[in-house]
Formats: sequence, C-alpha cells, structure tokens
Amino acid sequence: MKEIIKNKEAWSLLSKDHYEHYKKLIEQGNFQLNEHILKELGDIKGKSLIHLQCNTGADTIALKNLGLNKAIGVDLSDRNVYYATKMAKDFNLKDISFLASNVLELDQIHHDKYDIVFTSEGVLGWLPDLKRWAEVIRHLIKPNGFFYVYDSHPFFHLFDEEKIKEGILEAKYDYFDAKADLGYDIGGYAGNPKKGENYWWNHTLSDIINSLINVGFKIEFLHEYDTLFWDNGNMKEVSRGLYQYDAFKGKLPLSYSIKASL
Repeated sequence: MKEIIKNKEAWSLLSKDHYEHYKKLIEQGNFQLNEHILKELGDIKGKSLIHLQCNTGADTIALKNLGLNKAIGVDLSDRNVYYATKMAKDFNLKDISFLASNVLELDQIHHDKYDIVFTSEGVLGWLPDLKRWAEVIRHLIKPNGFFYVYDSHPFFHLFDEEKIKEGILEAKYDYFDAKADLGYDIGGYAGNPKKGENYWWNHTLSDIINSLINVGFKIEFLHEYDTLFWDNGNMKEVSRGLYQYDAFKGKLPLSYSIKASL
C-alpha cells in the first residue's frame, strides 16, 4: 500500500533525532511514562509485553524498567528498530528486543503470545485498517492477557489545528468516513520537523471500540481526558508530559485510554 510505504519513509527520517533526544532524557532521568498510563497499567512486574508502533524504543524501555519479564517493541520503520536496539544496548538492558514490521501484517511473521499488548501516544492515526489491527492484537495475546491503548482523542482531531491554539473551535475535518489526510511535514516534537509525504487516518471512537469487541474482547474501561501528551501550542504542562488548554479545561476531550481483555 502506497500510503504505508510513504509513512515508513517519512518516519525513518526522524529516527536518529528521536534516538538522540530520548537517550539524553533517559540519561538525565527525565523520561517516564505519563501518569495515566502508569496508573492504568498497574503492576506489570513479571509479565511479558509487546509494544506496537514503538518508535525508537524509549517507551518500551520505560515499560521494561517497570519490571517486565520480557518486552518486545515493533515498528514499521527498520531505522526506528535499528536505533531502538542500539538504545537498549546503550543501557545494557536484557530480555528486550525489537522487530521491524507493518503492524497490520505482524501476525504473518510473529506467533509468540503476550500477557500485555500495548500501544500509545500517536499511533492509531497511522493505521488505515482497524479490523486487521484488532485481529493482530487478538493473535498476539495470551488467554488471560489484556490490551491497552492511550492515544489522542478522535473528537479533538475534528478541529482546525491552528485556531484551537487561540481558543477557537472550528470543525475542519470529517469525523465519519474520514479519508486519509495527506501531509508533507512530519515530526517536530523530538527534533526538527522533516519534509516527507505521509498519511493519517482519523478513526471514530466507536470504530476503535467495536473493532476490539468484534474479535472477542471485553472492554474493561474507556477513559477520556482533557490533557494531551504533546504541547499543541498555547498549552500548559499540568503533569510531566501532559498538557492542557486553559480555555478547554474540563470541556474538551483531548485523549483517551482503553483497556480490553478476553
């Protein structure tokens, strides 16, 4: 699929910058998962986990350091996987590995099962097919395991991304049956943005939930938050790695999380 190929090329442009940025934060002791993820995952000591769309592995490393018995990160970009592997070696971590694969095709090449399937922070919009996504998660999970996702809220992505910074909510994008949004810039949150053709799909919240239900998952919870995991402009950091608009505090969902089990 052309769009997936272009996304792989675009994300690979960011790999070295992301590796250097997150390695420095880890070395300084300034990197950790946000408070929502930490609270909602709970005690994961001794568990096995697969992290889908892991980028250059910083979150995978943070998860491993919570006491996981085994962690593996998967990313579309082989450059991301190269730098994730390098970062794990930099910190002398054991029982952590990384695999390059299109998540939607992962079940064709990887057959291990895990206690936890995890994905977070800017992930689902890069996937065109939630039906296949849910099937892959179902393939990866142990009978008593669970799936967890934390991501930006689909409703937030309806609005003009520049006007919302000024406290103006103006619907710019489709919510239902949204087509791929074509962009030519990528990155900027962990290094300088790069020029690269890329495609992003906004999925409705119901499509996300129903894709999981349709392959046999039970939804344990759906939580919604008025905070975002990056500074979208004119936002205030209210917790480490979480940002809020003063104008929309308590008024607009910016992120969500789902936990689902078999």
